[in-house]
Amino acid sequence: MTEEFLIFALVGFLAQLVDGALGMAFGVLSTTSLLAFGVPPATASAVTHVTEIFTTAASGTSHVVHRNVNWRLVARLAPAGMLGGVIGAFVLSNIDAKTVQPLVSAYLMGIGVYIVFKAFRPLWPREVRDKLVPWIGAGGGLLDAMGGGGWGPIVTSSLIGRGHAPRQVIGSTNLTEFLVTLVISATFMVTLGWSELSSAAGLIAGGVLAAPLGGFVVSRVPTRPLMIGVGCLIIATSIPRIVQAF
Repeated sequence: MTEEFLIFALVGFLAQLVDGALGMAFGVLSTTSLLAFGVPPATASAVTHVTEIFTTAASGTSHVVHRNVNWRLVARLAPAGMLGGVIGAFVLSNIDAKTVQPLVSAYLMGIGVYIVFKAFRPLWPREVRDKLVPWIGAGGGLLDAMGGGGWGPIVTSSLIGRGHAPRQVIGSTNLTEFLVTLVISATFMVTLGWSELSSAAGLIAGGVLAAPLGGFVVSRVPTRPLMIGVGCLIIATSIPRIVQAF
C-alpha cells in the first residue's frame, strides 16, 4: 500500500463516519481534505464523486427497501440534477485549476457556514413552489459537481423547507444523488481520464470500512456538536486557500 492510498483511505473513513452520523457532508469533507493535500479542484471533485457511486448506491437501495422514496419527486429532481451535474463537471474540468480553486474554496466555506447555521436551526422554513423543484435539482447538481459536494445540504434542506415529509425527502434525494453522482463521475472520466482518478480507491476502501459503523455513530455522538465541528473544520481549511489565492 502506498502512502497516498493510506491517507485517502483515512480521509474516506472519517468522512463516512461523519456522513453516517449527519446524513450529509461526505462530499464536502472529502473534497476539502483532498484540496488541503494539494489535489487540483477538478480531480478532487472527480475522486469524491467516483467514491460516492458506491456509498449513494448502498444508501439509495436501503431507502427503496424501506419505502422512503417518493418516485414522483425523484422523477422531477433526477433529470435536472443530472444535467446540472454534467455541466458543472465539464466546466470544472476545462477551467485552469489556479483560477477555480479560490471559487471552490469559497463555496465550500459557505457550505461550512451553512452546516453550522443548520446546527442551531435544524429546519430553514421557506416557501418553494412545486415548479421550482427541478431548478433546485439543477442548482444542486451544478454546485455539487463544481464544489465536490453539497447536494444534501442544498437540495434536502430546500425540499424539507418546502413542506415535504422529511423521511421521503431524505430517501428521494439519496436515491437521486446516486443518479447525479453517476453522470458526474462519467463526465469526469471522459474529460480527465481514469489515470487521474486512481486515488479514488483509497477513499472507497476507507468509506466501505466505515459504512457499517454509521448506526453506532448515530447512537453515540451528539448531532449538534458534530455539525458545529464539521462546519468549523471546513471553514478553517478553506480560508487559508482563499487567502493564498489573493
